[in-house]
Amino acid sequence: MLPALPTYLIREHAGVFKLTATYDIFDGATGEQLAVAKEKKGTLNAIAGLFIAKRNLPTRVDVHEGKDITGPIVFSLTRGFSFFRPTVKVLAGDGTLIGTFKSRLMTLGGKFGVYDVADKEVAVVQGNWTGWNFRFVTSGGDELGVVSKKWAGVAKELFTSADNYVVAVHHPDSAAATLLLAAGLAIDTVYKEGGGGGGAALDIGE
Repeated sequence: MLPALPTYLIREHAGVFKLTATYDIFDGATGEQLAVAKEKKGTLNAIAGLFIAKRNLPTRVDVHEGKDITGPIVFSLTRGFSFFRPTVKVLAGDGTLIGTFKSRLMTLGGKFGVYDVADKEVAVVQGNWTGWNFRFVTSGGDELGVVSKKWAGVAKELFTSADNYVVAVHHPDSAAATLLLAAGLAIDTVYKEGGGGGGAALDIGE
C-alpha cells in the first residue's frame, strides 16, 4: 500500500511512438519516487490502438511500488472491451476489488461514477479538459480531492511535459488516497486517450 499523502505528482514517460504508457508517481512534497504505473496490453491490442479509439480496447495498468516494475504491485486498473460505457475495476495487489469506475456518458458533458465493492455509487469524478481540473466528490457533496495540472509545490521542477499532473487528497486515508490516485490514472489512460480512428475523447463535464 502506498502512503496516504496530501499530494501525489504523476509524470508520464515521454515517447512519440510508444504503444503503452508508463508513469512515475512521486511524493508531491518531497519529490521522492513512490511507484511506477505501467500499462500492459498484448501486441495486437497495442497495434489496434493506433487505429481504434484506445478507450474502447481492453487494457490493464499495474502500479508497482518503487522505481521500476520489478517492485510488488500495489494496485491495478483493468478495463475490458467496451464501446458506450467503459468500466474500470480497481484491484488491490492481491486481486481483491477496491472499487469500480463507470462512465456515465460517452459524449460531451459526461463524468464517471465511483462505486464501492457492493456496487454502490459513493462518489463522482467530474471536471473539464480545457483547464484540466477534475474534482473527486462524494455522493453527499464533499470534495475528497482534485486532479489538476496546476502545481506550486517543491516538486514543481518534476513537471516536464503537458501530460504531468498532481493528485491532491484533501482528507488522506489509505482507501481514499488509493481511489483518487487510481482515478487520476484512469482519467489519463482510460478516458482521455482517443487513439486512432477519430472520435473525441470523453469530456468529464461538471
